[in-house]
Amino acid sequence: MGGYDGITAGYLIRGERPALVETGAARSAGEVVRALAGLGVGPADLATIVVTHIHLDHAGGVGDLAAAFPNAEVVVHPAGARHLVDPSRLLASAARVFGPVLDELFGPLLPTDAGRVRALGDGDAVDLGGGRRLESFDSPGHARHHVGLLDSLTGDLYTGDAAGVWTPETEDLRPATPPPEFDLGTAIASLEKMRERRPTRLLFSHFGPVSDVGTTLDRSVEELRLWVELVREARADGLDVDHAVSRVRERTLERYAVRALPEVEAKLELLSSTEADVHGIWRYLDQQAALEND
Repeated sequence: MGGYDGITAGYLIRGERPALVETGAARSAGEVVRALAGLGVGPADLATIVVTHIHLDHAGGVGDLAAAFPNAEVVVHPAGARHLVDPSRLLASAARVFGPVLDELFGPLLPTDAGRVRALGDGDAVDLGGGRRLESFDSPGHARHHVGLLDSLTGDLYTGDAAGVWTPETEDLRPATPPPEFDLGTAIASLEKMRERRPTRLLFSHFGPVSDVGTTLDRSVEELRLWVELVREARADGLDVDHAVSRVRERTLERYAVRALPEVEAKLELLSSTEADVHGIWRYLDQQAALEND
C-alpha cells in the first residue's frame, strides 16, 4: 500500500473450505490474487473472504477479489455489509479524510453483489470445513463495524486494528485510534474479550503474527491509556489539537524504537498517523466532556 511492502497482512486459512482474512486495499488486490495462486488457490477454490472491518486498508479489495474468486462468500460485520454492496458513502467519507491521495493509496472499492455478502454477527462463525470454525465476536473501539476472529483449530486470533498496530521490525506496538468512532472503554473491553478466548497467537493486520499474547494485550491497554492521558493533559493545558499532536510525538519520542528507522516510521505514519490517532482521541474526549455536562 502506498508503495510499501509489509504494511497490511492478508491471511490464507488452508483447509476443506479455504478462507482469506483481510483483502488489503484495492490497489493490492492483484498482488493478493498472485500470492494465492502461488499457494495453489485458484479462482474456483476460495470459499470465503472475511474482513475484520470495512476501512479501505482492510476491505478495499473486496470487490476485486470477489470478482477474481466467484465462488467465495464475502463475510463482514452487520454494520459494514451494506457498504460493501454500495460503497458510495464509505468512499465519500474516506475522500473527506484522505483528499486527493485516496486513489493513490487505496484505489476504488468496487461494489459486491448483495447475494454474496453475509453479515457476521457476534457469536456467528465461518465454516472452514471438517468441523473447524472461524468464530466471530464484536470488537469495537477502533470502529463499531469491527469483529475479532478466532480459529477453533489453531487458536489464532485475527485482531484487525482492535489491538493496535504492531511493527515487526522493532516490536513496537502503537494504538490505532482514528476518528470518528474511537472509544477508550469499548476498546479496552474488546481487548479483554480477546484475552478471555485464550488465543495461541495474535495475527495483526498491521503487521504479522505475535505469540506472546498476554504481554502484547497488556501493552495494547497500556498504549491506549497512555495516548489518551497525553491528549487529556494537552487539553487541560489549553493546547489545541495540532499542539496536542506535537506533544504526543515529543512525549513518545524515546518510547518507540521505530523512531530510529525513518523509512519504517514513514510507513507507520502513512498507515496509522499520529495526527489521525490524536484527532480520534480528541473527538472521544469531546464526547466525554459533552456527556459530563449534560
